[in-house]
Amino acid sequence: MLDIVIEARNAAISPSMQVKRILPFRLRRMVGPFIFMDHAGPVLQAPEQISSLDVLPHPHIGLSTVSYLFGGQVTHRDSLGVEQVIKPGEVNWMTAGRGIAHSERFEDPATLAGGQLEMIQTWVALPEKDEESAPAFNNYKPDALPIYTGKGIWMRLIAGNAYGLRNDVKTHSPLFYLHAVIEANTKFALPKEHAERGIYIAHGSIEINGQTYKAGQMLVFTKGADPTLLAKEHSTLMLLGGEPLGERYIWWNFVSSRKERIEQAKEDWKQGRIILPPTDNHEFIPLPEDKSKPAGGAPKPEPLS
Repeated sequence: MLDIVIEARNAAISPSMQVKRILPFRLRRMVGPFIFMDHAGPVLQAPEQISSLDVLPHPHIGLSTVSYLFGGQVTHRDSLGVEQVIKPGEVNWMTAGRGIAHSERFEDPATLAGGQLEMIQTWVALPEKDEESAPAFNNYKPDALPIYTGKGIWMRLIAGNAYGLRNDVKTHSPLFYLHAVIEANTKFALPKEHAERGIYIAHGSIEINGQTYKAGQMLVFTKGADPTLLAKEHSTLMLLGGEPLGERYIWWNFVSSRKERIEQAKEDWKQGRIILPPTDNHEFIPLPEDKSKPAGGAPKPEPLS
């Protein structure tokens, strides 16, 4: 029924922004094409210097970043010249392809009051044929994202297809990604359309076969399992998965099907060949010291941003 239960680990993506890191995990690197997942916030108290929350310009290759907010707002700037204020319920899908840099700035103090700021960021690995595609960024407003409602169930389809829902968010491989709010004592089921499926419990708790799972855990299910899930309390969940893409290497912010491409990306960032956002180019995150061991499998994951 359950392939693995992943416990979120604490990490930091900026001096004052602590996150719960769910993927990658040493025993489960991916769920479908999803190779990374962070849960930031809720930020209960703004730091003295709000800028200490900011994630400075940094590079990506071989993946799409997906930013989704429960509350607050963040300003995205990237190498393409895109400047987008990301708001709750929107989908912000940035495809890095052959290389892009972006920053995430928290510039409105009002959105930090009372624990409003809370977001989920995932990375979706690209199929090999798309790893060197042109970078792109798309913002999708909530009214473009279909909603399913039932007794005690509310779900928004972020991307892909599930439960009969489908939208126009551009993806590169078969997947599903949903934001779900389930009321206490409500039963629900997993979507059946996809080979790999997981649930991240952002808030609340759910029960499966008499076992209770709590906030901060990701449940990854065996292929073909069809469990009945019960919300033990009012719960906020992220449901995700899809078709596997095969082995991927991940180091810092770089993802690729080829080890040598990771090495090239490191050098590209050091030499300035991945350009900074034109409206946010005065500072950046330098390449971290390389502590990975040579050969013998996928590079050991380092702290990611």
